[in-house]
Amino acid sequence: MKKLIGISLFNILFFISAFSQKAQLSLATDVSLFRSFKKDQRYWSLGQTVTGHFNFTPADGFYMWFAYSGNGKFDNQLAATAKSVNTIPQELNYTNYSKLRFNHISMGWKHYLKGAYNAEDRWNLYGYAGFGLMFGIVNNTHSVAIDSAEYSVPIWNGKGKFKRLTLDLGLGYEIPIGGYSYFYMEGRVLLPTTDYPSNYLLVNENAPLIGSVNAGLRILF
Repeated sequence: MKKLIGISLFNILFFISAFSQKAQLSLATDVSLFRSFKKDQRYWSLGQTVTGHFNFTPADGFYMWFAYSGNGKFDNQLAATAKSVNTIPQELNYTNYSKLRFNHISMGWKHYLKGAYNAEDRWNLYGYAGFGLMFGIVNNTHSVAIDSAEYSVPIWNGKGKFKRLTLDLGLGYEIPIGGYSYFYMEGRVLLPTTDYPSNYLLVNENAPLIGSVNAGLRILF
């Protein structure tokens, strides 16, 4: 994973250095409302995204964003099972309380379906698609103390990290508000393409599945 991240960052820097003189730069920042849709992992959280846009034509360009989320909270009713038939009780029912947050880097292509990146008197509609890296942190708290030497648990107590590769899709609307500035609103979905198992996540397959609604300001330089 670290090698892949290094190669990706190198490719980004090479791409930007090779084409930045031919591209029109915009910087954007927004407030993000995240929603995790996966069953047994559903929550809401707030966050922020900072994006660089490099437009090569009025309708097409490259984007790169960095996003982060606050803690999303959810809980699950679970059972720990005894490792030995001599252990009493054979099963312990408990609640696991989770807090999950993540950082996310994405890069890809942005296309204006209507309007252009530098439109001055009309609204724009755009979409984009790219690939990203999600770096997650989850913190679990069991409602009862469980002896791991005596019982098997479906999810570990404490703090753990996980990584995911994602396919990132979005659709946005923006309007010029003067001074080379644009107000925008957009919806995104981050689709996990990997599911490396984590003992701190109850659900690993195609998770976390994240959608967001974003509102912010883009400034054209």
